[in-house]
Amino acid sequence: MKEKVQNKVDPAIKDLNMFVSDVFVSEEEGVTNLNVELDSSEIIDVERITEASKIINPIMDELDLLDGEYVLDIHSKTKGDGEDE
Repeated sequence: MKEKVQNKVDPAIKDLNMFVSDVFVSEEEGVTNLNVELDSSEIIDVERITEASKIINPIMDELDLLDGEYVLDIHSKTKGDGEDE
């Protein structure tokens, strides 16, 4: 699954200087989450995640990786804004 997502998403977000570092499924409170974790040599803030999400959402719809309902969670490798580091 990770390789399939990377092959489609990485070229699409290359101009944002980001790449997919991991893809995994998790479950919280009975809700299935498809997690797409992004990384970059730069800080990934909320604005960059929003910009990437606009590109990634239709790609993930096209890939249709999971059966049934799920929440797509696109986040940076280390969640948070990086200000505490």
